[in-house]
Amino acid sequence: MVWGRITAAGKTPLVTVHGNLTARRYIDEILRPHVVPAIHNQGLTFMQDNAPAHRALITNQFLYENNIPVLHPWPPYSPDLNPIEHLWDLLDRRVRMRQLQPQTLLQLERALHEEWDNIPQQAVQRSIGSMRRRCQAVILSRGHHTRY
Repeated sequence: MVWGRITAAGKTPLVTVHGNLTARRYIDEILRPHVVPAIHNQGLTFMQDNAPAHRALITNQFLYENNIPVLHPWPPYSPDLNPIEHLWDLLDRRVRMRQLQPQTLLQLERALHEEWDNIPQQAVQRSIGSMRRRCQAVILSRGHHTRY
């Protein structure tokens, strides 16, 4: 699994998490070293999806105890409303378009990191900039899935 963070100002380096991501590992390997300092230094609101490690009680307690403002409640089936999901899709397409496809997990990890690093900031800004339109479409459709 890989994790990354985006803002209108930039994206973080990709973080690789080997094995299953438990709530404890999410806290120790992602939240504590990467999220807490960024949120406190940049005054951001944290947005995450509904993955089990994100919803766990221990995770929510950690975020509360560390004064991390979280955007929630988050609709359970709304990946199209999370701007990073569009970057994950772009990352997937970039890796699949490589002339030499990764044959091992190590090669896949390297390819993911290389392609993530090569995603232009304009793509991040476009994804974030599209959110007003996407949210308005969800409101107009009364929460029903539609193409944006």
